[in-house]
Amino acid sequence: MAVGKSPYRIALLFNANKVYDRQVITGIGQYLTLTRVKWDLFMEEDFRSRTVGIRQWRGDGIIADFDDPTVAEAVSCLPLPVVAVGGSYAHESDYPAGIPYVATDNQKLVRLAYDHLIEHGLQRFAFFGKPPEQDNRWAGERERWFRQMTDDDDLEGIVYHGSPTSAGGWGRAQEDIAEWMRSLPKPIGIIAATDARARQLLQSCVVADVPVPDQVAIVGIDDDPIVQMLSSIRLTSVIQGAEEMGRTAAQLLHQMLHGGDCSGERILVPPVGISVQASSQHRRMRSQYVMRARHFIRQYACTGIKVEQVANYAGVSRSLLEEHFKRDLKKSVHQAILEYKLETALRMLGDPSVSLADVAVRSGFTSVQYMYAVFRREYDCTPKQFLERARH
Repeated sequence: MAVGKSPYRIALLFNANKVYDRQVITGIGQYLTLTRVKWDLFMEEDFRSRTVGIRQWRGDGIIADFDDPTVAEAVSCLPLPVVAVGGSYAHESDYPAGIPYVATDNQKLVRLAYDHLIEHGLQRFAFFGKPPEQDNRWAGERERWFRQMTDDDDLEGIVYHGSPTSAGGWGRAQEDIAEWMRSLPKPIGIIAATDARARQLLQSCVVADVPVPDQVAIVGIDDDPIVQMLSSIRLTSVIQGAEEMGRTAAQLLHQMLHGGDCSGERILVPPVGISVQASSQHRRMRSQYVMRARHFIRQYACTGIKVEQVANYAGVSRSLLEEHFKRDLKKSVHQAILEYKLETALRMLGDPSVSLADVAVRSGFTSVQYMYAVFRREYDCTPKQFLERARH
């Protein structure tokens, strides 16, 4: 672009209410910052993707979410540079013709989740996907890879699509999921098509009274911080390379704006890794009482529960529950509650926006002073000193 020329006008057609889309947009911004490229970016004011009037767009280029068939159809025939972003496909015919396409590698996303569950000793597997609709082709691809992986290992791959979620139908949908959870052979590992779907599984496990991860281990895809915040049990999730997808898409469009021919180029971006949390850390327990007790502790440890309440939930006397904990976990019930509270506190201490008082209250300690006293007793240091040691 010549000196003094107005910046290129680029439309970003994404729904930024989804974490995946936000990360792609972040990657586009990172490319512009690193290269000092000047683009005049257009997005809807409410950050939703709308195609009304897009054929009259007087801009210079578009980066668009092609997982949305409405968007893909609206921009595919426009006479200006377009870069598509979306999920990968096994068949070439599923990609748009003549348009550069940056894809999240669905096979590797599912493979990472599947291998993680195998590493935790599980031998039964299920997939919680989405109803087979045009908007959900990416979920269908993840399901297809799941089926192939279990087939290759001569294992039964159980698939459940569930229902589209809506406020009016949520109660019925949750009951259906809970009934499915009760019917599954256990222990079992479940891969959810997204973190949002995985959160529904976690909620339904509470309804169905199914312990996570002792009977059902769950892995999502997206590493969505909002899902983590709203879940009583921390969710293990595959981290997509969405920011790298955004950077790559911006680079392709930059080349096209300067005369480069990128038509038909396919770039598959692998996942960054997996964030391992409590939901998938399956450990075979001899005692059903320990399984039920740990399920209760993960949900309510930070609310001030007592050992007697845990024993009541497990359906056994306190003394017998203590015997089972000593045998299976080599610790007391009180120690298990305390460990969960300390783990919760340490996660929040890593966030400078959360005050010490909030950390203490939200992790189940009655005061900052008491939290400090427990850290000194258990770790011989203050919470901040513990974090400093962990960093080094």
